Amino acid sequence: MHFRFVKTIIFTASCLLSMGVTAQDLIARQAPVDVKLKSVDSLALQKTIRAEQSEFPSLDIYQTWDNEFVNSYAKAVIPDSYTFDLTGFCMPTTNTKINDVFGYRPRRRRSHYGLDIKVNVGDTIRSAFDGKIRIVKNQGRRGYGKYIVIRHDNGLETVYGHLSKQLVKEDQLVRAGDVIGLGGNTGRSTGSHLHFETRFLGVAINPALMFDFEKQDVVADSYTHVFKKQRTKRPSTASSSNEALASGEGVYYKVKSGDTLSKIASKQGVSVKQLCNLNGITTKTILRIGQVLRCS
Repeated sequence: MHFRFVKTIIFTASCLLSMGVTAQDLIARQAPVDVKLKSVDSLALQKTIRAEQSEFPSLDIYQTWDNEFVNSYAKAVIPDSYTFDLTGFCMPTTNTKINDVFGYRPRRRRSHYGLDIKVNVGDTIRSAFDGKIRIVKNQGRRGYGKYIVIRHDNGLETVYGHLSKQLVKEDQLVRAGDVIGLGGNTGRSTGSHLHFETRFLGVAINPALMFDFEKQDVVADSYTHVFKKQRTKRPSTASSSNEALASGEGVYYKVKSGDTLSKIASKQGVSVKQLCNLNGITTKTILRIGQVLRCS
């Protein structure tokens, strides 16, 4: 198509020049063709961009794509903050009970990088957003067991662990709500549950800041996370790749009807004691609807 337009321009120009037409006349008559050419280029470019975005979600953020490690971004530059669009979501499970929250475990001397949601073996697990399957692996009796990692258009990557069955393949495109696997008890697990993580450039973010499993909804249409400076190291194996932990800086929560300190603490992945210390209150303090509490 481009070739035909160029050929037309050249032929028209030669004819006009042979007739003694001025340069201004030539430019004036050529202008509509230039506009059409720009339109063609723009449409072609838009089509190419859409194709690339579909093939590689968040291409502007992630410079690499691999099917090996959960955190393969040791050299990535983490921004001071980033806003995630949470519209178009789907809850990964209809179950609402949280067995374990996000955060550091002093007794175990290790961090828990996601939420553990109670599910039964065989329960349906769905993709949280549109995206592309990056990892489908089985760690056997270690770590995640059978797990899936999906990179999404909004910049997040989600991890689904301890599955009994994986129903997708690596590099497969999925939509929010597509069934990707079945709940299970594989890997390092003491009972059937879904281990659910949300990550950005390998950094684990508390899913409770974005997902409200009790209400089966996202907390808001968007979420801005402020990242602390942290040390990360290059992973050598998939099981040792969970080095980066984002606890958030200056994360706040507005009290809603029916909220209690224990409910808020559970949602935000902190203890009631931490919540009280951060806000200068006690467990006997009466919460007011609309009151803003600091959670980290």
